[in-house]
Amino acid sequence: MPWFELFYAGLSLILGASIGSFLNVVVYRLPLGLSLLHPPSRCPKCYTPLKAKDNIPVFGWLLLQGQCRYCSSHISARYPLVEFITAALFGIAFAIFGFSWMTLGSFVLIPCLVALALIDLDLMILPNVLTQWGMIAGLLFQGILAVTNGEGFLNGLFQSLFSAILGLLIFDALRIIGSAILRQQAMGGGDAKLAALIGAWLGWKMMLLSSFLACLVGSIIGVGGIALGLISRRQPIPFGPYLVLGAIAALFVGQPLLNWYVGLLGFSS
Repeated sequence: MPWFELFYAGLSLILGASIGSFLNVVVYRLPLGLSLLHPPSRCPKCYTPLKAKDNIPVFGWLLLQGQCRYCSSHISARYPLVEFITAALFGIAFAIFGFSWMTLGSFVLIPCLVALALIDLDLMILPNVLTQWGMIAGLLFQGILAVTNGEGFLNGLFQSLFSAILGLLIFDALRIIGSAILRQQAMGGGDAKLAALIGAWLGWKMMLLSSFLACLVGSIIGVGGIALGLISRRQPIPFGPYLVLGAIAALFVGQPLLNWYVGLLGFSS
């Protein structure tokens, strides 16, 4: 790899880690309706503002040995883990897409998906402000991407909008039918909006692939959890993280997976 590609790959990792650090703030403050900028980062126990060296992504936590510098309270390992995962996803995006619009789009989509997955894990909600603005960003991105491909902004916009609406309708139908069969809420309305976001960014084919992968992984974990006695049959389980995993897989390896699958059926994708 040429030196300048290594340089930009390193920048991608640093950018991803820095955004991952901000995502920790978003995941905590957004559901509470708090400002994302004020006050600056501080210890959640003693509320002492953190110094710049304490806020270095990943390494700051390691240097502090997982403890607050001022009150010695424990700092969750989730903070550096989120930073590391976001950095890794940014690095993978650059490795796959290189210097392209898809890389820039990935740098917008990935943080949105990670934040939604973490909030859903914590609170079983998918905030409208993230799903709606994330979908709008996807519509605009696909319009711009269509222009770069010589297809016209409106053409890309309408294709993205169709995919978003399709995702919304499919998951709304699944929610209504599932709730009627189970006689309890089978799925939250936020899942349909997340599917719409994925459709807007990745298109209807990748949205369907994301949904299939989400159902597959969710079923395996759900059945395994029930068999091991870790969860009950009626226990609510957040589906957003599975959709996010499916979307990230579709973003990175979706087309090869789709080509392999349709090849087995004797069709072309």
